[in-house]
Amino acid sequence: MENETQNLLYWEELFVDYWKAQEGIADGSHDLGHFQRVWKAARHIAREEGGSADLLVLLASAYFHDVVSMPKDSPRRSESSRLSAEWAGELLVSLGFPAGKIEGVRHAIHAHSFSARVPALTEEAKILQDADRLEAVGAIGVARCFYTAGQMDARLFDAADPLAKGREPNDRVYALDHFQLKLFKLPGMMKTATGRRLAEENAEWMRGFVSRLCGEIEGDFG
Repeated sequence: MENETQNLLYWEELFVDYWKAQEGIADGSHDLGHFQRVWKAARHIAREEGGSADLLVLLASAYFHDVVSMPKDSPRRSESSRLSAEWAGELLVSLGFPAGKIEGVRHAIHAHSFSARVPALTEEAKILQDADRLEAVGAIGVARCFYTAGQMDARLFDAADPLAKGREPNDRVYALDHFQLKLFKLPGMMKTATGRRLAEENAEWMRGFVSRLCGEIEGDFG
């Protein structure tokens, strides 16, 4: 166990140093902080799910799953995870990462994406997918949603119909519509029991946020 911990620390320090050496990472929703949070979530899920997942595969997958991230409104958005998997495989070879684990990393990265629709066939792929999707629900999920909407020049919400009760929701125009179209659906899409439980708790918090937001829009400050 001690050797495994030291090995994980060695590789994590290497990965962190690699990202710190990179310049010009403009996307604040897919930065080093995101990678570190996904790793923490993945490790927690792995532990809660019995501890049989390969933590080194999860570590590398977490740090490089979004190394190629096409804009949300790009027609090539669904290619991001495949390109990230290819890029990560080449980088890990150059770093001397254990060769027998690279394919597991590549698959986990390729399968993590919502838009790619690649089945997660390994335990590590399922855990990475859940850990990454936890970033989209809860307080961080709210922050990332509005941050991304700003990058796309979308509006915060439709003041006249914030919950899209009388119109078709469109998250390319209104950030709040993304909650209905995707974010509130994520708990039911989780692959692990732990991921589902955490996502449901975070989604409940988000429902409270949306309720409070709509109240403020209507002028209810009580």
